[in-house]
Amino acid sequence: MASEASNGDNHVSSKPPPEPSPLRKAKFFQANMRILITGGAGFIGSHLVDRLMQNEKNEVIVVDNYFTGSKDNLRQWIGHPRFELIRHDVTEPLLIEVDQIYHLACPASPIFYKYNPVKTIKTNVIGTLNMLGLAKRVGARILLTSTSEVYGDPLMHPQDETYWGNVNPIGVRSCYDEGKRVAETLMFDYHRQHGIEIRIARIFNTYGPRMNIDDGRVVSNFIAQAIRDEPLTVQLPGTQTRSFCYVSDMVDGLIRLMEGDNTGPINLGNPGEFTMLELAENVKELINPEVEIVKVENTPDDPRQRKPDITKAKELLGWEPTIKLRDGLPLMEDDFRKRLGIPRK
Repeated sequence: MASEASNGDNHVSSKPPPEPSPLRKAKFFQANMRILITGGAGFIGSHLVDRLMQNEKNEVIVVDNYFTGSKDNLRQWIGHPRFELIRHDVTEPLLIEVDQIYHLACPASPIFYKYNPVKTIKTNVIGTLNMLGLAKRVGARILLTSTSEVYGDPLMHPQDETYWGNVNPIGVRSCYDEGKRVAETLMFDYHRQHGIEIRIARIFNTYGPRMNIDDGRVVSNFIAQAIRDEPLTVQLPGTQTRSFCYVSDMVDGLIRLMEGDNTGPINLGNPGEFTMLELAENVKELINPEVEIVKVENTPDDPRQRKPDITKAKELLGWEPTIKLRDGLPLMEDDFRKRLGIPRK
């Protein structure tokens, strides 16, 4: 039975978890591990597919509605005998037999989740209910990728898992922030009421190849602008901070959490903290020293600071990021240049 990482004894499950497929305990036939990834055609999801497919005992099934994901991210696996791709929206029930569920489905960029906020909150709430219902029926372990946005505009710095957050429930970002908070609630209610094996990761800012080039997130914005010889647009005041984790480190953390014995929630992120001006200066230095940096108006409810306390990830998962920002940005530049068709000067 999994142990809880934080927030006291009120998380103890009242029921044993459901039994998975009898094939898991078969004496003479060791079946492959069937792993479902919702949102697997997206940025982090596709990198997770790459890592899981390296294990020949894994069968990976991806479900995605392609709202922000792309088949192109999975092109190397299409047609592989251990890989399956299903066009499906998680707000509708899914009947499938699996052993593990990585539930990543949800637009994660403000441009996309503000475009259709009702759809976003339906994905977080109804989509999570559907995946929990699936996990209950087949006895699967389920991991939810929650977000640092559950902490809102934090009054505690850095943020650890015991912090309850400072979130505006009626703001333009609330469909995402509050949607993920409800998703976490549902995960623990199913855990307590039905004995479902759950894992919750609170993901902080992640970057790397395959990010949507114009998705409004700061790293992809700056790199695309630098490659196109456009000014780097820093939102006022420029002193707000974020912490940036390279995608391969994030995938490693997710797998360790899934395979470990702790429900979470556990923060996954890089505790290195940068102001937006510092990030812009790094991108300018590494990618295009000739671009200028300009300040523009900020968006509503933008958190002033964001930095994970990853003590629990270190202690419980043996995990911490290994790739520094200055090493990760050039790797992302290569991918963006290839997709934009703009070679280095």
